[in-house]
Formats: sequence, C-alpha cells, structure tokens
Amino acid sequence: MHLDVLDLRQFYYRTRLGRTAQKAVRDRLIALWPEAKGQTVVGFGFAVPLLRPYLAGARRVIGLMPGPQGVMHWPAGTANVSVLVEETLWPLETGAVDKLVLLHGLETSENPTAVLEECCRVLGPGGRAIFIVPNRSGLWARRDGTPFGYGRPYSLGQLEAQVKKAGLIPERHAAALFAPPSDGKFWLRVSGWLERLGQRLSRSGGGGVILLEVSKQVPARPRTGLAARVRQPLRVLEGVPEPVAAGRSG
Repeated sequence: MHLDVLDLRQFYYRTRLGRTAQKAVRDRLIALWPEAKGQTVVGFGFAVPLLRPYLAGARRVIGLMPGPQGVMHWPAGTANVSVLVEETLWPLETGAVDKLVLLHGLETSENPTAVLEECCRVLGPGGRAIFIVPNRSGLWARRDGTPFGYGRPYSLGQLEAQVKKAGLIPERHAAALFAPPSDGKFWLRVSGWLERLGQRLSRSGGGGVILLEVSKQVPARPRTGLAARVRQPLRVLEGVPEPVAAGRSG
C-alpha cells in the first residue's frame, strides 16, 4: 500500500527528522553515483528528494509517482518534472534510462515483481538502478511514525534474490540511517556523528535502510550465418561421386 504524497512531503520537507533522513540517504546515493552528466535520471515512488543534485548536469531528470500515492509539483520554484503514472506502466521508452532510483516504490507495491520488470524494461544496456528499502532488522522498519515503517521490509539477501529474478545483476550495496528514528533533540543533534560511525562499522547490517545498486546486462546474441550453417551441412549430395577432370584417370 503506497503512502499519500502529502504525508511524504510533510515528513521529508516539514519535519527535522525527515530532513535528517533525507540528507543521510542522499549522501549515500551521491557516494555511489557522484554525477550523471548527460544522462537520463529517473526516480520512482517518492525519490524526488534525492534527485536534486543531478538537476544541473543530467540530460533529463524525471520523477515518476504512482497513482495510489498521488503526485506533487517538483522541484519547487521551477518547471515541473514529476509525473503521475500507473505503477507498472511507465510512460518511458524501452531502454531510455541511464540511472533509476526507487524510494518508497518497491516495498509499498502490491505487485513488486511487475515493478521490477518495468524497471528492467526502461533501463538501457549497462544502465544502473538503486533500490532503497527499509532494512528488515533495522529500527526504522519497526516504527510507523516514519515512511520506512510501512510496507514490506527486506533483508539484503531477500532484495538481491528478487532483483535477480527480474534479470538484474546486483553490483554494490550500502546502508544509511544509523541513528534511531527519534525526533528528540539529542538524537537529532548526534545523528550526523552516528551516521559516520555506522558507515565505518557496517555496510548493511545496522542501518535503517538498504541501498542496492544493480545493473542491466544484455546478453550477446547467438552467432548465426555461415559458421552456424557449416556445423550443420546439408546431406543432399551424399553418395554422389566427386567429379573427375576429362582425360585423367583415377
């Protein structure tokens, strides 16, 4: 079940805890993808808070928001690039996307397999996607006061297994949100320090969310043509003697 876009906007843009979470996750994303110059970058779910760093250099940035969630104008103060879409039918050409980010798009879907198939369709050869989902063993998945407390949390192994079924290849993983999901002044004040400490101690085990980077690899086409035909020669001429030049014996 998708969350409402108004609740997501309220959390990420109007609360200190939400802004802290936004920064922590965005910093991890930028560490994996420092730039996207000349590329097409797409976010699905409510990924727009993470996409702002790519607006200047990317060829195109698009925010896809599923119908059950609703849509909002983004980015504020400039031309809108967010679009309301069917969850499993995106208005994008096949193979048109270089980088794809999912936040609150997979764990809240009632049909995650179809969402992953759509991700695979829109990614170009060698394209990359990052799935950001609640960590099943983390504190954030156990508190419904944040968006990460809704939907289906994952372990790293579960997420990797699901993307492999869709034909995507896991490449790297990271974690974020090592501070507890509390809006208390003390925890907000030390959240940056806890995030840095967590990054040194754990890549996926202790964070509130998992970030999994995957790639789309297109297999080489099987060879055809003369080489293939020679391996299966015609048998029509079997039994016919080889021609002999005139005037020569033997």
